[in-house]
This record gives sequence, C-alpha cells and structure tokens, in this order.
Amino acid sequence: MFDKYIYINYNRNMQSYKFRLQPNKEQREKLDNMFGCSRFTWNYFLDLNNKIYLEAKEKDLKKKHLNYYDCANKLTGLKKENEWLKEANSQALQQTLKDLDTAYNRFFQKKSGFPKFKSKKNNQSFRVPQFFELKGNHSCFPKFKKGIKTIIHREVLGNVKYATISKTKTDKYFVSITTDFEEKKKRISNNSAGLDLGIKDLVVVSDGQKYSLKINEGNIKFLHKQISKKKKGSKNRKKAILKLAKRYEKFGNVKQDFQHKLSDKLCKENKLIAIEDLNIKGMLKNHCLAKSISNQSWYWLIKKIEYKSKRYGGEVVKTKRFYPSSKTCNHCGYINQDLELKDREWECPKCKTILDRDINASKNILAQVLRELNLKGEGSTRLKPAELSSIDEAVKQEAFGSLVQR
Repeated sequence: MFDKYIYINYNRNMQSYKFRLQPNKEQREKLDNMFGCSRFTWNYFLDLNNKIYLEAKEKDLKKKHLNYYDCANKLTGLKKENEWLKEANSQALQQTLKDLDTAYNRFFQKKSGFPKFKSKKNNQSFRVPQFFELKGNHSCFPKFKKGIKTIIHREVLGNVKYATISKTKTDKYFVSITTDFEEKKKRISNNSAGLDLGIKDLVVVSDGQKYSLKINEGNIKFLHKQISKKKKGSKNRKKAILKLAKRYEKFGNVKQDFQHKLSDKLCKENKLIAIEDLNIKGMLKNHCLAKSISNQSWYWLIKKIEYKSKRYGGEVVKTKRFYPSSKTCNHCGYINQDLELKDREWECPKCKTILDRDINASKNILAQVLRELNLKGEGSTRLKPAELSSIDEAVKQEAFGSLVQR
C-alpha cells in the first residue's frame, strides 16, 4: 500500500520511488547508529544556533545563526571529541547540516516555524547525497558497500540524484530514491472539474460525485488507556506503544492509498481542476473540528492533485480565499447570508432551486475559476455583473465563518 507508490518531489521536476528495506541484525544496528549520529548532529548544532539566535536578538546583532560552512568547520572538531561519529557516513552528516541551514533560512523567510529538536521516539532518517546505487535487489551506499536487501517492485527510471534512508515507529526501514526523470501520462478527457473539500465527504466534484474516506478508529482509545496503565520503561508498555503505532501506521497507509487513487482518477479525467484556497491552519484553530480536518489531510491531497495534474498535462487553479462558494446559488447567483453549517441543503429564495450545499459549492468554485481565467467551459455558470456586486459583502462573512464552515 503506502510503500508501493511513486512519490514526486513537489519543488522540482524529479520523481521519487519508495522501497522497503530488509536489513539483517548487523545492518539494523549499523543503521540505528547512523540515525543516532545524524540526530545528535542536528540537535547539537540546533542548540548551538539557538544560543546564538537568542544572543543576537538581545544585542540586535546581524548574524542570527551559523550557516552551513560555519557548522561544517565545527563538525570536524566535534568528530575528534566524539569518535563514534566517525561510524556514520560523513556526507550524510554534512547533509544534515545543510538541512538545518535550510530550516533556519525558511524560518527567517517566514515560510515555516522555528526548527525543532529531533527525538528518538519519532520517525528517523538520514540522506545519502552521493554514491547511492541499486545493484540487483540491493541498495548500496557508503558504509554499506555490500548492500541492503530491498523489495524493488518497479523499475527506477532516470539518474539517481540522492536517497533518503528512514525508519518508522514500527521498526520498518525504507529507502526513498529521487531521480531526475519526469514522467508524463496521457489524459483520457479534457473536462473541467470543481472540487469542494469537506469533512463528511472528503471531495465533492462539480459533476455530483462524492468521495468519502472512512477510517474505523476501532480500539484507539482503549490502546491509549492501556499504555497509561503500564509502568514506564516496562516491556509491556513498549509492546502496547508498538501496537498503537502499528494501528496508526495502518490508518496512514489507508489514507495514502485512498488519496493516491482518488487524485490519479481526478487528474486523469480532467484538464482543469478548480480548488478553493482554504486557510487550513486557521481552520485547525477551531477545536471542535480540528481533529476531523486533520484526519482528512486536505493539504497532502491538494499536493498530490497538483503534481499529478502536471504529469497528465493538466492544470490546478485555486479560487480567491474566502470566496462564498457555499452561500451562492449556482443557478441565479443569489447569496444566502443566513446559511449555517447545519444546513446541508437549502432552497434558493430567488429561483426556488433546491441545492445540495457541497455540490453547489463545487460548481461555484469551477465557475469562479472559469470567470477568472476568462474560459468558456461547458456547463459553467456565468453570473451577471449586477449579481456579482453582492459578493464583496458575503466575502466578509465567509472570512469570519470559514473556521467552522468546512
């Protein structure tokens, strides 16, 4: 399921393949040591940078953190103090410093949050920037020249740029290989579709189709209670934690499988896909709906649709944020200011059309994108200028109510 899919690098025209590794006992210990070395390097220099950042903030200094080259110079001395760091691939440790430098730069550019310390309890990984190759069914890279047995279920196309070795909470090992190959696929139709993302139905398409992701959480609460009753550090507690981790991993696999199949189907059938530009971070602040929104993973579904649409030669366009898609009648353009979240169906007071809230929203999203792009799409709804004048007023309400509407 999860390990059988091709993954695309979102920022470049590259393609990634994820395969399951089957290391022996000796290789597991060696990999765990390398994970530990990479984690220690990240945490050590993050702590060092934090102190420099706080000092720079107090004294109003220009240099707020050590860049990659500063850290790389200090890494040589750190290896002399800690001989066990030499067990890891030196290039992998240097790549860790590059990733830390990137994390800091993204923080200063306000593209992400402040870098966090890495924990042994979470998923672990390190990147191999060079000298990775597949020999038969073995992954070979520095410190593992004989190779680790790998389940290769499809051909790897293109030249290998780099590879990432990772370990999950359930003690499973994977390798993600990124190549410079860009795959192109043939679309079966040139339709246009508007998508409305929701909680009850994950995706509602403008043609009336609804796709729901239902995950049976089963005994999750029971497993959490079992862990809380076990003594800390005991074998029984570790077994209970592993069982819970496997349960969550299964949920993640089901979600990934569903999203990959759905996104592939939508991109294969549509040339233009219109999506609402949702303020997901803002919506997660609503504690009543945060868990349900998080479980749907809208962000990753949108990412999958975006890169797969490029593979099929299509396009994904987002509407302006807070566009009142649910409140606007797709037939006459009337805006229902009194529409509430509980109203899943409503009758338009102007044209007396009975509207399904989500299907209506998806049709309006598509129509709005077509208007913005000045396209002539079959079945698109074009509102008159007089009917569009009341949208500005509805946008203000949509901005306020978006935290509870989706």
